[in-house]
Amino acid sequence: MGKLRVGVLASGRGSNLQAIMDACNQGLVPAEVVVVISDKPGVYALERAKSAGIPAHFVDLKAFASKGDYERAVVKILQDHGVQLVCLAGYMRLVGEPLLQAFPNRIMNIHPALLPSFPGLHGQRDALAYGVKISGCTVHFVDEGMDTGPIILQAAVPVLDDDTEETLAARILQQEHRLYPEAVKLFAQGRLRVQGRKVFIDKNKGRGVGED
Repeated sequence: MGKLRVGVLASGRGSNLQAIMDACNQGLVPAEVVVVISDKPGVYALERAKSAGIPAHFVDLKAFASKGDYERAVVKILQDHGVQLVCLAGYMRLVGEPLLQAFPNRIMNIHPALLPSFPGLHGQRDALAYGVKISGCTVHFVDEGMDTGPIILQAAVPVLDDDTEETLAARILQQEHRLYPEAVKLFAQGRLRVQGRKVFIDKNKGRGVGED
């Protein structure tokens, strides 16, 4: 039985990347991160990958004539490493057609809010400004929209009266680090089925994507 081969796209510090790598290394998730790609040079996510002996690539959007050409270069790297699932970990770009066509229902993202509420770059700040009592995080499959793909898992986090954007974000991040590896595990076990907007989690393990 082979492990699910995961490729991670990141734009920053990569704490969710680390959570996935740790869960894989501890045997909690039947998967392995085989390549990390960033659209920004020198970010800590790339350093995390290098420290773990994982191939790390900076792909500069400015070096390409179009975003499509940039994504096709990213797809080639992912395919060269035999990637079966792509995980976005703080990747700050909307995913376009080249990636979506190469990995249909095989790209995941995690967002620090309970979607469909508060999509976009500032989920925690927007939740606080709105005055909600419950926030949280969402793992979802990626489509062409901004945080609009089918929802896989969610975790709720209470919003406290004295919360700032930073304190709320820190508590949500703890749940992100738990939830994202769980979603990867379910995918690796072949237990996720997408029907329209809904993701169903089968009780019994299917033929895992990484299985021979």
